[in-house]
Amino acid sequence: MDALLAAVAGIGFGAISFPPRRVFPYIAVLAAVGHALRFSLMNYLHIDIAIASFGAALSIGTLSLWFGKINYCPMTVLYIPALLPMIPGMYAYKTVFALIMFMQNLNEAVLAAEYLQAFLSNAIVTISTVFVLAVGATIPIFVFPKRAYSMTRR
Repeated sequence: MDALLAAVAGIGFGAISFPPRRVFPYIAVLAAVGHALRFSLMNYLHIDIAIASFGAALSIGTLSLWFGKINYCPMTVLYIPALLPMIPGMYAYKTVFALIMFMQNLNEAVLAAEYLQAFLSNAIVTISTVFVLAVGATIPIFVFPKRAYSMTRR
């Protein structure tokens, strides 16, 4: 179910950038595989969200290299919509919420300290996860530069 919902979200995010219709199934597969891999790594192997996201992003980037060659489509058209469902939205929400609550409770030291700690921990998780998503998906471009450049050339 997790992979199916990620595939639907990936298609929705892909539709925003108006790619060719032929790439939508590939975006769905990339989003489903990446999200399912991250879910499995986190829940069955008990790996933290950042490392699991890196592994999922690396798999999405590698598969998008292959799928891009099949479709004569740039990798970024494929992997960016597939990565977006893996943005840690709940951690980002908790970061902003803790910041607002911290600002509202500046006069109460105990509450302010709790909200500051919540802000920092959620912000670190959000920023590090988004960073490793970007790095993991772009590593195949640097590992296979000729192939990444030539995939849209016939």
